[in-house]
Amino acid sequence: MQLDPANLAAEESYRLITGIVVPRPIAWVSTLSLSGVVNLAPFSAFTFVSPKPPMLAISVGRKAGVYKDTAHNILSTEEFVVHIADSTLMAEVHESSAEFPSDVSEVEQLKLDTLASEKIKPPRVARAPIAMECRFRQCIEFGETRSRLIVGEIVLFHIRDDLMKNGKIETEALDPIARIAGPRYARLGEISTLRSVFQTSKSPS
Repeated sequence: MQLDPANLAAEESYRLITGIVVPRPIAWVSTLSLSGVVNLAPFSAFTFVSPKPPMLAISVGRKAGVYKDTAHNILSTEEFVVHIADSTLMAEVHESSAEFPSDVSEVEQLKLDTLASEKIKPPRVARAPIAMECRFRQCIEFGETRSRLIVGEIVLFHIRDDLMKNGKIETEALDPIARIAGPRYARLGEISTLRSVFQTSKSPS
């Protein structure tokens, strides 16, 4: 089968790509509106872009020509928190993707406890095993749909104590959730540790 992207509508292309690029890590992002409403939403177009200083990127799309509250809040306040949720928070992550009015807080709707951040104003979700306080650094718009790639610099990591070993995250203990096509999520399956037969100091990109 061959598909020409020129013949696909944006929604058709979205469904195709999100079924191909799997599994995707989820950035669970809390922001604060100018009026003080705490917004919480998940984004699976998410990655890191720099280790020093550490930077993350999320892609925020539009619905009916309107950007999500997350994009408005980040560009207005230049602060946000990226959480990594574990499997115990799967339902809450999914429910926070609903389209609530901008004056309604997903945190309140889902009855999630929050903690004050140390360096920025948006609070963090208390139950999340990892939270990263971020400050806005750059926004680039892409494509006909003008999706916004928002880059933020991590200014503080919050990591549950049992997750760190020798400076690394114990991924199995983290038990992160991932997004696949549609309203479906996945957990970690079998984990394989490989050693190269070639001597190299290069890290995978």
